[in-house]
Amino acid sequence: MAAVAALRVTGGRLGLGAPARRAFWGGRRKEEKEVEEDKIIHQEKSEPSLICPPPRSRNYSPPEDIQTCLESRVKEIFGPALPGNWQQTPLKENRLKFRLLAQLAAEFGHAVPNSQLHLMRSAEDVLNFYSTPVKDVSKFDELCAADLPSNLKITWKK
Repeated sequence: MAAVAALRVTGGRLGLGAPARRAFWGGRRKEEKEVEEDKIIHQEKSEPSLICPPPRSRNYSPPEDIQTCLESRVKEIFGPALPGNWQQTPLKENRLKFRLLAQLAAEFGHAVPNSQLHLMRSAEDVLNFYSTPVKDVSKFDELCAADLPSNLKITWKK
């Protein structure tokens, strides 16, 4: 009835006045859409994101017998063509280099990153890589765990 009452005759045409048009064409729709969008955003935030997996722990501590283990792997893969010092064995042939690094990665659970593969030119480079311990801790986490003076406090919210 309100819409019929808002009709007016203008120049032989039926039309709605400006306030009636706004009410008729959804002045409230924008409010409803905003509320619906807010609900959708909150629902998306509450659901866990499956796009990116959680980061892996990159902690690595080298075993005690790393040198003997690596020496046996190098002798096994490269065979009798080793120089006098096994650490000077060149890793020029990509197939053998891949076999060595793949076996070590499976055995130690610590792989050489792609960005460092070109640096592995000899068995000594591989030994240096696998002899270096890796901690997956940021500087802020180290500061929180450290014994700090009583007047210094770090609050780290995760």
